[in-house]
Amino acid sequence: MDELINHIFDGENLIFVIGGTIAIVAIVFSAIKRIVTTGSRERSRREIAAYIAEGSMTPEQGERLMKAGDDKRCS
Repeated sequence: MDELINHIFDGENLIFVIGGTIAIVAIVFSAIKRIVTTGSRERSRREIAAYIAEGSMTPEQGERLMKAGDDKRCS
């Protein structure tokens, strides 16, 4: 087991270990960012729907707000 660990962290393989670690961390953080973004967008949609339901906002205003949040450049 020690020989395997030494072989993995050997100078020749270390670049692959570091590269793989960076790739995995980037994938995980990208997934977390997407989860948070989607949750925030859905929460905003629910709040807009609530404002429309209580009458403090017209459906047209709500539709404009929802379309303004669909800008794909921010994702």
